[in-house]
Amino acid sequence: MRHLLDARFLLLSAALWLTACTTVPATGPMGFFITSTNPGKGADFGGLAGADAHCQRLAAAAGAGSRTWRAYLSTSPAAVTVANEAVNARDRIGKGPWFNAQGVLIAANLEQLHGPGNNITKATALTETGAIVKGRGDTPHDHDILTGSRMDGTSLSPTPNLTCGNWTQSGPEGAAMTGHHDRVGPVAEPWAQSWNSSHQTRGCGLAQLRVTGGAGLLYCFAAD
Repeated sequence: MRHLLDARFLLLSAALWLTACTTVPATGPMGFFITSTNPGKGADFGGLAGADAHCQRLAAAAGAGSRTWRAYLSTSPAAVTVANEAVNARDRIGKGPWFNAQGVLIAANLEQLHGPGNNITKATALTETGAIVKGRGDTPHDHDILTGSRMDGTSLSPTPNLTCGNWTQSGPEGAAMTGHHDRVGPVAEPWAQSWNSSHQTRGCGLAQLRVTGGAGLLYCFAAD
């Protein structure tokens, strides 16, 4: 009987330990933000490395430079200007949890981030300084955030290329997939309300991104 009780005690202790280790804290350090600015060349960030560096610079200016930051961008094997290999945005950003600049939880893990339970809204998808990004109904509205991704965070099919040449194009040609940070679109459909895969741009330069409804902004996640 004593051995049975001891076994039950050990099982209960293990269960409580696992629960404590997997509980997400109510708040935490910034691990997610929307870039407050574009470097000036539209969707041309100099590839993924340049986009990551942009996230890192902005995070450092906001006092969060000790973390490793990654841009939420996928690449396509269709672009011949860079390595001929697809990269999934979801594979670049760590495992979570991620909190915004005000310490509000955005998602506990990758599954929640890419499911209906994430907390990306206009009120929570803040810049690195904690500012709200203008959305649909504001002037101008900047709710188109560059991603080049599907709703599950994976790379899109090679043709047509929707990554602006794997983030190396800045002219009127090309296109990139975007998401709506405010979860608002012209119709009440999942694609129109998707934070990471809503519609493509009309080009890759700043002027073309502006006409579509964005300012060449990115989602940045702390991958550590």
